[in-house]
Amino acid sequence: MPVKKNLLLLRAFSFVLTAGLLAGGVQSGEQLSQSRKAELNNLVRQDCGSCHGMTLKGGLGNPLLPQNLEPFSTSEVAEIILEGVPGTPMPPWRDLLSNTEADWIANILKKGLVK
Repeated sequence: MPVKKNLLLLRAFSFVLTAGLLAGGVQSGEQLSQSRKAELNNLVRQDCGSCHGMTLKGGLGNPLLPQNLEPFSTSEVAEIILEGVPGTPMPPWRDLLSNTEADWIANILKKGLVK
């Protein structure tokens, strides 16, 4: 199978898996439970890691380490998560994550707290 077709299948599988995982998300303004934080941490490692590298040091996507995110505010990182980056492989996650969840992810990425 050509590499491009494999990547498309992998992304489709990842999207379906992620949609199922995130179906239990929270609405903006709500507090995140410890179990939800664990789910989001896993999402960052697995789904974000599939493009940004399993250690978040970069791959198809840019590194997501604190030193690489330093030029951006937490709200800017959260906005990139929610809106994606047009013209790049970075998809928007707004349909799958609340503002609160994107803010939490951005905060742990900026602090280097991804487990």
